[in-house]
Amino acid sequence: MDKKWSGLKKLPPGAKMVFRGKIFETWQWKQKMFDGSFEIFERVKRPDTATVIPIVGDKIMMIEEEQPGKHRYFGFPGGRIDPGENELAAAKRELLEETGMVARSWKLLFEEEPINKMVWTIYTYVARGCVKIQEPHLDPGERIRARLISFEQFLNLYRNRRFTEGEMGRLILQARYDKKIRAKLERLLFGKK
Repeated sequence: MDKKWSGLKKLPPGAKMVFRGKIFETWQWKQKMFDGSFEIFERVKRPDTATVIPIVGDKIMMIEEEQPGKHRYFGFPGGRIDPGENELAAAKRELLEETGMVARSWKLLFEEEPINKMVWTIYTYVARGCVKIQEPHLDPGERIRARLISFEQFLNLYRNRRFTEGEMGRLILQARYDKKIRAKLERLLFGKK
């Protein structure tokens, strides 16, 4: 927790974009092999995303989401970081759009680069003191239903196949079986000493 996962954030010098879609770009470059020969390597790039774990009193807000072409899944509010927007601004915007809430305080929980062959960072924030100020404004391809859960229910999420938050799932699993990690995670989420 609180550590930055370093990985393949940057493309190597000389990489060239060979395809640009609506979300993804494909980049290629010549890579020297151990025997001195060269091969073409490839990496996909996409916009970074922000994820928010909203805290409402002593509860954690989860969302159940549906999108066209996907099965219903559980996770947290979040989405792409728009051009010119920083990570925290994107997290605040996504929380407001998907839940109608704002938060009193924000803490970056971790950054992760989840896929080896992709240039993509997910910024996960804890938003404490969340209050609803408006109705959600969902994209046409979103159906979102929010619900509040206890910390104990949160610790059981790793068992649910529809829970899609990879790094958070691993952290929850560790907290489930390690009392020190559990106490640290509870402090990070709720700000308790």
